[in-house]
Amino acid sequence: MKLSKQFPLNALRVFEAAARLGNFTKAGDELGMTQTAVSYQIKLLEENVGEQLFLRRPRQIALTETGERLAPKVTEAFAMLHDAMATARDSVEGTLAISSTHTFASKWLAPRLGSFHLKHPAIAVRFQATSDIIDFSREQIDVGIRWGDGNWPGLALHRLMGLEFTPMLSPKLAESAGGIKEPRDLLKFDLFDAGDIWWKQWFEAAGVTDTDLDRRPRNQLGSQAVEADAAMSGHGVAILNPAFYAAEIALGRLYQPFELTRSDGKAYWLAYPENRRNVPKIKAFRNWILEEIKAAGD
Repeated sequence: MKLSKQFPLNALRVFEAAARLGNFTKAGDELGMTQTAVSYQIKLLEENVGEQLFLRRPRQIALTETGERLAPKVTEAFAMLHDAMATARDSVEGTLAISSTHTFASKWLAPRLGSFHLKHPAIAVRFQATSDIIDFSREQIDVGIRWGDGNWPGLALHRLMGLEFTPMLSPKLAESAGGIKEPRDLLKFDLFDAGDIWWKQWFEAAGVTDTDLDRRPRNQLGSQAVEADAAMSGHGVAILNPAFYAAEIALGRLYQPFELTRSDGKAYWLAYPENRRNVPKIKAFRNWILEEIKAAGD
């Protein structure tokens, strides 16, 4: 029995792309094939299976019940083949590609990576710092550090830490207005970013409900790390996590005028495709970061 006849691998590869993208043309673009060639491969697979896998509608396709059952299995199988080939090509454990938010990468992860390298000297690390939620099926990323509510179907997720937030500014900026005596005094300055829900939640907790947040310009700097730098330079007030900026507060570069902190219930999560749970370098990083989180008491 020939494997190629029993298992139409090329047709399965085309089916996986079409099912994932929901479009024959997009599948063809990804695979370097014409839409006609994609349709032909799907037809061959349907003949092999003996059932229709897609419902063809004008400008739209949809998986049949049989297609719905087959798609996740095929995706998992190709992921396993990908990992097997990667393992075969590398005599060492290779490079771990991490996507993380700028702030978590700079304020928590980077200062601790030395201990990961000591435990796993064969694993190199490559960072991609971004606020975007990456698509593991389209990008060469092994694990992601994501901020949110943890609702990402199809991914293995591990809660790392929640965050509290409170306003901070440079001591000199505070002095320029005669000091910060009550929460309302913060409204004398530019706020980064005034439209951030954190500001509304903090001011409401502080008893200040008649703010002008909706009328202020939204100075969006992209991350806590950039907002903290702008605040330390005296350009305005940022709403930040005190634990991330304890050193800057201790050095007098940032001033936290009030003890009041709030939390929105969201957290940082370690995320990766469920079907890659047992990849050695991912297991190594997962175990290390969870141990570090536990040791830090976060």
